[in-house]
Amino acid sequence: MSVKIIGDKEIENIPSIKSKALRINLNENIYGSFAEIGAGQETVRNFFRAGGASGTIAKTMSAYDKDFSDAIYGVQGDGRYVTEDRLKKMLTHEVDLIEQRISREKHPNKVFFSYANTVATIDFAKKFKGHGWVGIKYQVEPGGEYNEIMLHIRFRENEATLQQNTLGTLGVNLIYGAFYKYDEPKKLLRYLYDHIDQDKIEIDTINFSGPLFKNVDNRLMSLQLVKNGMTDAVMFGPDGTNILPAKILYKKNILALRGSFRPVTNVNIDMYEKSYEMFLKEKRVDPEKTVVIFEITLSNLRAEGEINEVDFMSRARLLCSLGHTVMISNFQEYYKLVDYFSEYTKKRMGLTLGVNNLIDIFDEKYYRHLSGGILEAFGKLFFKDLKVYLYPMLNPKTGEYINSENLKVHPRMKELYKFFKYNGKVVDIEDFNTEHLHIFSRKVLTQIENEDDGWEDMLPSGVAEIIKKMQLFGYKSKALKN
Repeated sequence: MSVKIIGDKEIENIPSIKSKALRINLNENIYGSFAEIGAGQETVRNFFRAGGASGTIAKTMSAYDKDFSDAIYGVQGDGRYVTEDRLKKMLTHEVDLIEQRISREKHPNKVFFSYANTVATIDFAKKFKGHGWVGIKYQVEPGGEYNEIMLHIRFRENEATLQQNTLGTLGVNLIYGAFYKYDEPKKLLRYLYDHIDQDKIEIDTINFSGPLFKNVDNRLMSLQLVKNGMTDAVMFGPDGTNILPAKILYKKNILALRGSFRPVTNVNIDMYEKSYEMFLKEKRVDPEKTVVIFEITLSNLRAEGEINEVDFMSRARLLCSLGHTVMISNFQEYYKLVDYFSEYTKKRMGLTLGVNNLIDIFDEKYYRHLSGGILEAFGKLFFKDLKVYLYPMLNPKTGEYINSENLKVHPRMKELYKFFKYNGKVVDIEDFNTEHLHIFSRKVLTQIENEDDGWEDMLPSGVAEIIKKMQLFGYKSKALKN
């Protein structure tokens, strides 16, 4: 046993990797196969070393050669092998073989599983640190339906042997958690890092499926990854399924909108539509290779020091209902967001901002932790092929539209602001809907909570109906109250 510290407070004893593997081995009903490609057979090695593996391991294999792998699992149409699709084929193929070859009459109490991974470790030049897909398909009752847990990892260590060892540890944690912690998915996630330092490996995508996890919302699981420090950002699509960020962002033009979206309003959609039109008119922006990301930072999800998961789900449902891709990040500063996108693309990027957001970017207090201060941050932010699309704000006292020409930054920042403004890095959204400028999410939220009339007209079509039907953001229908 060893001691594990979760966050700053919770301390608990956790079993060693050997004891986890041994507990699986000594369970006479757990029986399955291991298929590991790309980093040796590091997971199954732990089960062999623990002892008593003869009753657990049906088969272990590693089809390294692509032609041989294709002969077993089928040809990959895109020629890529470290993919979610390849992992699914491996898991399904191995489970089918067990079902075919092991008699239920002879082994009526067996629960079958297949563990698989397909990974690429660090290259010789140490420029590409490697990544991979890891998963398990398994039963918890003899003859029962199968469940799946699939995750994507990014290696952070600089030696292939270290990455292999970490992968082996992760694999044991996953198998152990799948069988003994499946009723507590949030804890199962945390236990994946048992005996693994978080700077060694990143988990940026995870999906649970099957009857065991019918009540698990994978968007909430995404939130846990960021909340627990397992990754800096996660993404999911309109259908609620977690998406591998690289799959969406790789070699794409990216337009990002950050907001609280509590709830999403007509202003948010106007900002999106007008900036998107402008973005597509830029040089080197191909509409077929352009993605729009609605981003919510972790700080926007906090309420009284804790992340309000109910509130998060409310925002997510509304954005998904409008067909948008959502990103949850741990990037409070915009330059970190742009830096993250730059890991996947060198194409043009755009940020859609309100006036207050842009003024905040020029606030030095956000950059005191950097040795180069605000200049270092701006070097990272605007060195990229980036443009800011600025949505105006209405001054309620004067009736004046505040835009890039008349906004006020701190006196020390004036010349810096002018430099970026007059070099074309900041452009105004001019074709905006003036009728929407009085709409603020905070105002809408207050009206919902106070049961005021008229808030429905401030939201995109269909959103108010969802809020009422699902009673989001504290909405209570008068019929229910009476």
